[in-house]
Amino acid sequence: MEFFRIKKDIPFMRHALVFNIISLTTFFLAVFFLATKGLHLSIEFTGGTVMEVGYSQTADLDKIRKQLEADGFADTQVINFGSSRDVQIRVPIKSGKESESVRISEKVGASLQAVGGEPQIKRVEFVGPQVGKELAEDGALALLLVIIGIVIYLAFRFEWRFAISAIIANLHDIIIILGFFAFFQWEFSLPVLAAVLAVLGYSVNESVVVFDRVRETFKKTRGMTTPEIIDHAITSTISRTIITHGSTQMMVVSMLVFGGPALYYFAVALTIGILFGIYSSVLVASPLLMWMGVSREHFVKPKKEKAEGVTEDGACV
Repeated sequence: MEFFRIKKDIPFMRHALVFNIISLTTFFLAVFFLATKGLHLSIEFTGGTVMEVGYSQTADLDKIRKQLEADGFADTQVINFGSSRDVQIRVPIKSGKESESVRISEKVGASLQAVGGEPQIKRVEFVGPQVGKELAEDGALALLLVIIGIVIYLAFRFEWRFAISAIIANLHDIIIILGFFAFFQWEFSLPVLAAVLAVLGYSVNESVVVFDRVRETFKKTRGMTTPEIIDHAITSTISRTIITHGSTQMMVVSMLVFGGPALYYFAVALTIGILFGIYSSVLVASPLLMWMGVSREHFVKPKKEKAEGVTEDGACV
């Protein structure tokens, strides 16, 4: 399915050096912010108190947040849990002691009483920093395994040059997402980690589509240089890119606007990842592929010339 077809190939590779300078600049800025500011980790990773509160009517989350902030609870998450009458409150703690969690739950209960609405505390749970450390390690391991799996898949399906260029481009996306979260000090939670993993797979899908067209063009076309073949592959997949990424981005924007605080940073991470995923698949992975020396000989095996007087079965004439 295509909305339009571009007849003349767009010379993307003519400006490959400029695109890669932009990519390196954004990448190093993201690394700088990660090194200097670090990620603002959520309660799942740092530990804290989780409370579930029930109301007889729809809870006013804005009033609850303002009251908790006025009472000195900074970086507190207040979200609906299950229904509009059930509220989950997450309060990070600094000392990491369960006794402090008890005091915090009592103070939060007093703040909720001040808001009104007859709150009923259903559950109070303490999340220790050790649990958060294990979650962080498991998340990093999951990211590493996904990266290794993608490299193996691309190396078998295409060729090792494709695998290296794709994984560099995808890591570029991941680091930039983390750089945004470090620069703005947005909360990095488990849903955001899930979004990062989703972006990694989503970006690979776009790279595979372009790479598949590059391989197909190498096999079918003669007399074109490698930059011309890559330009043709990117141009011929633009319509598909606009349809797929545009449709996905509309859904993500809907989550961003209407999803509320629970889905906000998840949607933000997806939005950044989708936008940079398009850029990296086209303007990072493809130039790397070109500079690593991919050519038609990697896909088309040269025909063996037969010796004179020898038939196909090897018999002498």
